[in-house]
Amino acid sequence: MIRPIIHDVFFLSRKAEPATKADLPIAQDLRDTLAAHRAECVGMAANMIGSAKRIIIVSLGLADLVMLNPVILRTNGAFRTEEGCLSLSGVRPTTRYRKITVRYQDEQMKEHTQEFTGWTAQIIQHECDHLEGILI
Repeated sequence: MIRPIIHDVFFLSRKAEPATKADLPIAQDLRDTLAAHRAECVGMAANMIGSAKRIIIVSLGLADLVMLNPVILRTNGAFRTEEGCLSLSGVRPTTRYRKITVRYQDEQMKEHTQEFTGWTAQIIQHECDHLEGILI
């Protein structure tokens, strides 16, 4: 189901709770909502659609990757950039890393540890900030 984008800064500033198998319908809602906003968005966190759960989705180009309970384990190659967000107006300066290692669960609740670089790494960092209540 396509869900409305949340703009409430108070709600977005809350830390998300761990996701469980019972939260998998939220992952589908993220898929549907990202697809509806494909022209202006490359990733989303569950709190952006009103669910304070640790779930993100990232566009990898031809496919989208859903991550439940993602944790960034390692970072390398800091750089300064500016980012925008569907939930917030304007762009903001931030520090990101060119290479990250992330532990997460897939939609079958299987755990993965994977390295990401470049633009994909930047998107994951932005969405993980959302899970921590950090507004960028």
